[in-house]
Parts: sequence; structure tokens; C-alpha cells
Amino acid sequence: MIFIIDDDEIMASCIKRAIKGEAKIFGNAIDAMVEISDGRIPDLIFLDVLLDGPDGFTFLNETASYSDTAKIPVVIVTSLDLPRNDYSAYGVVGVLKKEEMTPEDIRKYVNEYCK
Repeated sequence: MIFIIDDDEIMASCIKRAIKGEAKIFGNAIDAMVEISDGRIPDLIFLDVLLDGPDGFTFLNETASYSDTAKIPVVIVTSLDLPRNDYSAYGVVGVLKKEEMTPEDIRKYVNEYCK
């Protein structure tokens, strides 16, 4: 299972369509955290960082603080120019720019982390 956490419904739908597999869309971080706390741990997360309510960085801090969720690979999907920091301590395996990403970019991560 793949989680897409993005409050832009059109963008989330485009990501889901590119995945070509089982994915669940969440419009905010809280709903995704509830699902995870109920024991549904995704194989991969596509995460927007500019969310209503707790933002994506808050979500990353939360998941990184528990051993069972710290290992979930996360791909940040953003329109921000993020500094080239190493976000791997938060499970981040890649950063995709919304304006530049392609369906092939999305499927690359799906193929790598959802075997």
C-alpha cells in the first residue's frame, strides 16, 4: 500500500494515476497518522510538505520518532525550493518538484520500494 498525503486533490489524483497500483489519498497529515496508528503501515509515502494543519515536516518528525514508522520510505513532493539537506534521518528517499516531475519519476520510487 502507498500513501499519498497532499491537500491538492488534483495533484494527489495525478500521483495515484501514475502509481498504477494500490494507493490511498489523505488530504492532511492527521488522517494519515491515524491510519498508521491503526496498524496500516504503508510501503511508501508521497508527501507534500505544505499541508493544512500539521505540515509535512511535522509528519516526518512524528513518524521518525517511532521505530516501526521511522523505516517507511518517504518521497517529498513539493513546489518549494528545499535546501539540499540530507533528510534521510526522516526516512526521505527523494524529493520531487511538482512542476518538473513526471509519471516515470513517481514509478521509479514505486518500483524501488514496493516490491
